[in-house]
Amino acid sequence: MEAWEKSLKNCITSPEELSGLFRLQGGAFSPVVARYPMRITPYYLGLIEEPGDPIWRQCVPDPAELCDPSQSPDPLDEERLSPVPGLIHRYPDRVVWIVSSACAVYCRFCMRKRGVGCASMVPAKVDDAIAYIAGDPRIRDVVLSGGDPLLLPDDRLAAILSALSRIPHVEMVRIGTRVPVTLPERVTSALARLLKRHHPVYLNTHFNHPREITPQSAKACARLADAGVQLGNQTVLLKGVNDDPQTMLSLMRRLLAIRVRPYYIHQMDLVQGTAHFRTRVAHGISVMQALRGHTSGLAVPHYVIDLPGGKGKVDVLSGRPGSGGRTLLFTNYLGEEIEYPETD
Repeated sequence: MEAWEKSLKNCITSPEELSGLFRLQGGAFSPVVARYPMRITPYYLGLIEEPGDPIWRQCVPDPAELCDPSQSPDPLDEERLSPVPGLIHRYPDRVVWIVSSACAVYCRFCMRKRGVGCASMVPAKVDDAIAYIAGDPRIRDVVLSGGDPLLLPDDRLAAILSALSRIPHVEMVRIGTRVPVTLPERVTSALARLLKRHHPVYLNTHFNHPREITPQSAKACARLADAGVQLGNQTVLLKGVNDDPQTMLSLMRRLLAIRVRPYYIHQMDLVQGTAHFRTRVAHGISVMQALRGHTSGLAVPHYVIDLPGGKGKVDVLSGRPGSGGRTLLFTNYLGEEIEYPETD
């Protein structure tokens, strides 16, 4: 058993374990964990300095997760857009392949918290996914997602990448993973060599706070970069975590220092159980304004909204006021006009 697999076996998964470590009453966490599972790696747990800090908020259950009944568990309509279970085909030339249902840490703001870590989330079968991708010559870009693709053993990941490499019209593979942030020991030399054999491979990781950039996570990113993997980062704008302009500025600068290019800042999706993390779009714009001109353009990502109903991503700055000033209007890639609610 490798070191990263031992770490997964030692994760905190119950309210009792958590309350024992922090001398808290575990009863408040139990109903939340019963609905949305908890898993925290020993490494990520060690980044918490005190209850309620930015690391804590990202990984520790909160009763507020059960106080958001009005939103959809699947606002991006991924299940409707799955021609094969576990394979999402929203845009003509790319698909998202759910290859894993587990993550090293179950983030409390997860866009797929309806299924990640639950028996209801089933990854796409390899043969079915490959047959679908091979049968549609429009598909040139395959995004491996989950859960976390890098929780797969090397041999299973290699089999997926090899199968994709045999499809002539697939030009690139992207991997979405939070492993460098939450389980950096998973990024082994063997994994780096595996990815190097299947270029072009692009990897988007998910740092949300400067304190997540540690010697261990920096080493993991360096190992990937040295193997020729193109690294990007997708940050979610989270209330109480990174919605302070100086925090975001520090994060973007430090990402470049470890050879990770800031790619997106996401407005928090309208996912059931995550309302306590959402900021107003107007506040997000003010955070972006604090980046521009105060740091290199390389450190200024795109601020985007993933529109409900599977309507695609749009640049926030392209929005315009909607009805009564309580909504924003966006035109998506299909030319459709979509109304988006502004958080109260």
